[in-house]
Amino acid sequence: MTGKDQMPPVVQRVARAKVNLALHVVGRRADGYHLLDSLVAFGDFGDVVSVTPAPALGLTITGPMGEGLSAGPDNLVLKAALALASPLGAGITLDKRLPVASGIGGGSADAAATLQALTALWGCDLPSAAQVLALGADVPVCLAGQSCRMAGIGDQITPVALPAAYLVLVNPGVALSTAAVFSALARRDNAPLPQPDTLPDAAALADYLRLCRNDLQAPALALVPQIGDVLAALSAHEGCLLARMSGSGATCFGLFATQTAADAAALTLRAVAGWWVQSAAMVG
Repeated sequence: MTGKDQMPPVVQRVARAKVNLALHVVGRRADGYHLLDSLVAFGDFGDVVSVTPAPALGLTITGPMGEGLSAGPDNLVLKAALALASPLGAGITLDKRLPVASGIGGGSADAAATLQALTALWGCDLPSAAQVLALGADVPVCLAGQSCRMAGIGDQITPVALPAAYLVLVNPGVALSTAAVFSALARRDNAPLPQPDTLPDAAALADYLRLCRNDLQAPALALVPQIGDVLAALSAHEGCLLARMSGSGATCFGLFATQTAADAAALTLRAVAGWWVQSAAMVG
C-alpha cells in the first residue's frame, strides 16, 4: 500500500457515564456557583468520540441518542476542541449513546473525551485546569475518569478506591434542566459526606451510601414525578442494594453486587415503554 493509499489515523475515546453515587450540596458562593461534595464513579459504557485529521474542525453526530442534538458551535465537543487552540483541523464524530440532559455526564463526558482524543491526535497539551473547568463543572472529573470524591465547584478531585460493583442505569425518557433542579433546591448548606471506613465490597459501599444522599433528588422528583417510578422499579429487583438518582437527574441507578443480578434487572426494566436502560460494570 502506498502512502497516498493509507487511511488517515483515527483516535477514539469512550465518554463513560458519570454516576454521582452520593451528592451533597454544602454551600453557595457569592457568584452563584453551588459547592458540592460528591462520590463519583463511572460505568464501562458511554458515548464514543472519534477524531481524524482534516483541513478544519467539523462535528458529525450519530448514534441512538444523537437525533436533534446540535452539531453547531454551542456543542461542548466543539467548545472543547477550540479550547485546545490548535492550528490543526480534525473531523470529529460523536456516537451518542447516553441520553441528553440526564445527570450522567453526557456533554461533559463528551468534552473530556474530545480533549483526550485530540491531544493524542495532535500531540498537544491539555488546556489549563481553569479552561477545563470553564467548559463545565463536570468536565474535570470526566477528564480524570476514575472513582473520586469531587468537591468545591467540581475543581477539587481526590481519587478513591471503590469495590467491584455493577450498575443499572435507568432514565424515564424525560430531559431535566440542571438549572431548574438547583432553583428548586430548598437548602444549600447541608453537611458534607461522612468519612467512609474501608469499603471491601458492594454491600459495604451500599451501607455507606445509605448514610449519604443526593440533595438534588427531592427537587428533581418534584419536577419529574416519573423518577419515583424508576426508583421504585429498581428497588424492587432482587439483588438491588441501593437505588438513587444520579446528579441532577433524571437518570437513576441501582447498585448490584453481581453482573448476573444487574443484567437480569436491566432485561426486565427494558420492557417499560419509553425508558432507557443500561447495565454497566463500575470502573475506575
